[in-house]
Amino acid sequence: MITIAVANQKGGVGKTTTAVNLATAMAAIGWRTLLVDLDPQGNASTGLGINAEDREQSSYDLLVEGHPLHSCVVPTAIPDLDLVPATVDLSGAEVELVNVHDRTGRLRSALAEAHHDICFVDCPPSLGLLTLNALTAADCLLVPLQCEFYALEGLSQLLKTVEQVQDRFNPALEIIGVALTMYDRRNRLTDQVSDDVRGVLGEVVFKSVVPRNVRLSEAPSHGLPAIVYDHNCTGSLAYMELARELIGRLPATRKAA
Repeated sequence: MITIAVANQKGGVGKTTTAVNLATAMAAIGWRTLLVDLDPQGNASTGLGINAEDREQSSYDLLVEGHPLHSCVVPTAIPDLDLVPATVDLSGAEVELVNVHDRTGRLRSALAEAHHDICFVDCPPSLGLLTLNALTAADCLLVPLQCEFYALEGLSQLLKTVEQVQDRFNPALEIIGVALTMYDRRNRLTDQVSDDVRGVLGEVVFKSVVPRNVRLSEAPSHGLPAIVYDHNCTGSLAYMELARELIGRLPATRKAA
C-alpha cells in the first residue's frame, strides 16, 4: 500500500478538501483507497457523509487505545473508498501519546494490516505527534499550499520537520509534490505567489492548480466530495487532473503492483 500524508501546519489551505477529493478520484478509477482522518475537527469524516453518531471507533481508538485497523474502518458511499473517521477525542491524543511506547510509530504499526492499494492521511494543522505519526507511516508527503502572500511562510518549518523525520523515524519519506490551492486568476498576487513558489521549489510543485470554487466549498455541507457533488465544476476537474499527475509521480513498481 502506498501511504500519502496530506499535511501543512497552516490551517485553511484546502488540506482536507485535497485529501477527500484525491481519495475519491483514486477510488473512482478502481484503486482500493483508505482515508485516515487524523484531524480532531473531523472535517474529512463529515465531508464523506459519516455523521458523528456513526463514528463508533475512530483514529483515536486506533492510535491511543491500540484497536486493530479493521475495527476502526467504515465504508463510505463512494465505492472502493473506506475511512477511519475522527472524533473530538482525538484532540487529547497529543498529550496521551507522550508517554506511550513508540509514540510516533503507532499509525505505521496499525496500517501494517491494511489491504488497500493507497492510503491518504489527512493531518491536523500542526506539527505535533499526530502529524509525526502520519509522516512516520507515510511513503510520501503531499503539501497543499494556498496561493496567498504568506504561502511560503511556515513551509520551511514543515520541510525541516520532514528532514528530522527522515533522520530519526522514516528515511524513506519523500515529498511527492506541492499542490497550489485556492488559485484566483483574477488576482495578480496569485500569479506572483505561484511564480515565487515554483521559483523556489521547482518541479516539486504540481502543474495542476486548484482554483477558488464555490462548489468545492458547498460539497462538504452535503456530505459529499466535490467530485461527486458536481464533477463538472472547475474545482472537481482540477482535482481529477491533480490525481492524474499524482499517479504519474507514484513509484512505477507500486503502480504496477
